[in-house]
Amino acid sequence: MKPTEVLIVGAGPTGLVLALWLRRLGVQVRIVDATPEPSTTSRAVAVQARTLEFYRQIGLAQAVIAQGREVSAANLWVAGRPVARAVFGDMGAGISPYPYAFIFSQDEHERLLIDRLSEAGVSVERQTEFVGLDDRGDHLVARLKHADGRLDSCEAAFLAGCDGAHSRVRETLAIGFAGGTYEHLFYVADVEARGQVTNGEIHVALDRTDFLAVFPLKDAHRVRLVGTVRDEAEVARRVESLTWDDVSRRVIQWLGIDVERVNWFSTYHVHHRVADRFRSGRAFLLGDAAHIHSPVGGQGMNTGIGDAVNLAWKLAAVLHRRIDDRILETYEPERIAFAQRLVATTDQAFTGVTSSTAMARALRLHVVPSLLPALLRLKVFRRLAFRTISQTAINYHGSALSEGHAGDVHGGDRLPWVPLDSSRAGADNFAPLTSLAWQVHVYGSALPELRACCAERRLTLHEFGWQKAMERAGLQRDALYLVRPDGYVAFATADQSAATMCTYLSAHGICLPP
Repeated sequence: MKPTEVLIVGAGPTGLVLALWLRRLGVQVRIVDATPEPSTTSRAVAVQARTLEFYRQIGLAQAVIAQGREVSAANLWVAGRPVARAVFGDMGAGISPYPYAFIFSQDEHERLLIDRLSEAGVSVERQTEFVGLDDRGDHLVARLKHADGRLDSCEAAFLAGCDGAHSRVRETLAIGFAGGTYEHLFYVADVEARGQVTNGEIHVALDRTDFLAVFPLKDAHRVRLVGTVRDEAEVARRVESLTWDDVSRRVIQWLGIDVERVNWFSTYHVHHRVADRFRSGRAFLLGDAAHIHSPVGGQGMNTGIGDAVNLAWKLAAVLHRRIDDRILETYEPERIAFAQRLVATTDQAFTGVTSSTAMARALRLHVVPSLLPALLRLKVFRRLAFRTISQTAINYHGSALSEGHAGDVHGGDRLPWVPLDSSRAGADNFAPLTSLAWQVHVYGSALPELRACCAERRLTLHEFGWQKAMERAGLQRDALYLVRPDGYVAFATADQSAATMCTYLSAHGICLPP
């Protein structure tokens, strides 16, 4: 029996990021996957700003940016004509250090994560299938099956199920996966093409019955197409044998896309489901094992990565005895609430885009073309749209860990990003988050009482000289912000009361390292 602290089942982006964060936090991990090799197709391509912020915390953002592609704008087409254009840099300015859409195909993404994990001394154990679990109270014993049929056991303090929509971990834990499947059949294709919309921007096209999305990939003239299959009723009985020749050409033709080569093609039904629970004792569900939804907005992979970051620092803190194990009770309510909202909102959007009802057609062909251009002229709408899609608006207001407020910032909010006036290029208030540690931020001047308290508690205090940009970001001058390892504000108070902060730390059993 090979023991470990955390056994991770599933080596997609969610499981790999969980492993990377845990290793950075000094946790022993073992990661297994039933497949013989990493993903070889582009699959998920969108990497949102919040994900890049998480990657920056572990020194990965620049490597991702170097290998992927920044996308400056998205365009909406309806019935053959362009109706709206959104420029991302304008929408996200001042919100994040990454105020743009970013494309990085999943196959390359996974290889980068695997390489970084290997540098940290951990290799993915391939063709190793999770087949069962015994809960021993103070630890778990997972049963694993290798490609040659050999059975193996792994003793672990915790188990993370990152094994996708057909999760064996979820089935073993007997956790329900409520939801449904859309009736429409869709395709995804990685193609080499030419035409006016292969210009490095995102294009979404709506028609009476068809839908097509075009995403640029890094190589010139290589794009990802997501659209509807032609004559679905006629081909429903032979889904497995569908090819590029079966897809609807109508929208492709009026967008002027000349497909020269199809590198990869697949069809799929879109599901919308959320697990009944994200935790069962010492076992947790993350990513597609916990929630699946439509591809609207490019949220799926990024949501799984958010799950991984949320859980990683909590597991590490418990394993290192730096926090009461009650902290693990906050993982499910923090992440399931967002997953449920995401499934509901993407469900509504996806239904509007794909439904064949008269009302949905009227919405696509008339209401959206009339309304969206006017909305995009409003700065408040552009910023709201960026915050929503980039996942920088995710908050944990309802969490037991979230308390207080100062300025516009409440406990549970993502720490607002502020670029600093400095001779050092790229200086900002996110730089200290690379420690992956609890820390206190004061925008202005810290009182001697607070400095003494932080020194006594071994809690790093960061003072930032006051700038007008901080006020614009919603921060209050001289207020106290206690920041979690994942960059969310846990506790905020305007009066900079060290005693109140210490009460918070004690109430949640947070014991910082000696």
